[in-house]
Amino acid sequence: MVAFSQNGWRKPSNRPSVIFAGVVITSLFLWTFFKSPLDSIPFFSRLKPDSCKYSQPDPTFNLQFDPSVSTFYDEPTFGYTLDKPIKKWDQKRVAWLKLHPTFLPKSHERVFLVTSSKSTPCKSPTGDHYLLRTYRNKVDYCRIHGYDIFYNNVLLDPKMTGGWGKLPAVRAAMLAHPEAEWIWWLDEDTVITDMEFKIPFHKYKNYNFVVHGWPKEVYVKKSWLGLNDGSFLIRNCQWSLDLLDMWADMGPRSPNFDLRTKVLLDEFKHGPTDQTALAYLIWKKQHEWFGRKILIETEYFLEGYWTAIVDRLQNVTDRYLEIEKREGMLRRRHAEKVSEAYGVLREPYLKEAGNEDGSWRRPFVTHFAGCQPCSGEHNPLFTGEGCRTGMNKALNFADNQVLRNYGFVHRSLWASSLVTPISFDYPA
Repeated sequence: MVAFSQNGWRKPSNRPSVIFAGVVITSLFLWTFFKSPLDSIPFFSRLKPDSCKYSQPDPTFNLQFDPSVSTFYDEPTFGYTLDKPIKKWDQKRVAWLKLHPTFLPKSHERVFLVTSSKSTPCKSPTGDHYLLRTYRNKVDYCRIHGYDIFYNNVLLDPKMTGGWGKLPAVRAAMLAHPEAEWIWWLDEDTVITDMEFKIPFHKYKNYNFVVHGWPKEVYVKKSWLGLNDGSFLIRNCQWSLDLLDMWADMGPRSPNFDLRTKVLLDEFKHGPTDQTALAYLIWKKQHEWFGRKILIETEYFLEGYWTAIVDRLQNVTDRYLEIEKREGMLRRRHAEKVSEAYGVLREPYLKEAGNEDGSWRRPFVTHFAGCQPCSGEHNPLFTGEGCRTGMNKALNFADNQVLRNYGFVHRSLWASSLVTPISFDYPA
């Protein structure tokens, strides 16, 4: 045996080992030399053991960090219910965000959607089906735009029944999510019918509350139908908590409820619903600093009445497809995560579409007010069949915008269950 010393190691002269080492070195050399060409071949690149590691958790938020520094959550007097007033909420939110810096970027435009339904099964045999579909519709929109959502189906305040139940739900959401700048309330019977549309929050920098309606109907005619609170935006701030307190004080939990009811009947000729009370407050506060933080939105359907919308959805579909036939980039298949980019890309082609009534632009939110899909006790002006047909058309219209990212569309707006795969470069 021939031995030599190098840094304390002894190497035996074993010919098989030498041959094996030569083979390994040669293999490594060849692997290095041919690595790039092989990686360029899809079959070999798919065999890489690390190929699944591209799906990593979103690093934007640190969800496992909550420092032991005391915050408003640690105050014994802090509470989520309407009977526990909160002061200096703006300062408390800022302090919380400073302690959780990963939530600070873009916090000024972060949205948290809140919706709800009753805790008991629907009386209508199709009610739970439609509530599931309308909720899934909201989840689809939130997933596409990166919003969080809270679906409440319990009565957070036993005295705040019916439409009044939205107030304690919105308030609790504000306190549970200090990272969100805006809370977006949607009634259970609303359908988001433009999945690409992004709420223009840049318009609302001077406002804290946005609701769809007709200003003249509220400010001049004092009509409770001059707005609809089935969809509204409320900024997560002290002003908004004060508004919710005033709004709740008009409702059934107020010790002055009978007096408030008389005021509403005298001024707005309608009983004490949540919507009547809101319209009254907006009218009452219009000339004060507080009232100037409220905007009645008229430029797009933050909430649109379904009877004026559903019969033109097929025409809207056809107009959008005509644009896509001309513009190849709008036909391009893409990941669902980048859908917002195609909404921006489409916008220049919609300049002539108009907004609201008579428009061929997709309506943002379609509201089936009066249909009562859960109870089935619809407005006598409608039929149950008419409501169900309208909801199916709106839901399928919205669903098509989602399903296209998965390679399918409904065969028609009337076909809720049947879909068909779409071909490459559809609809060219």
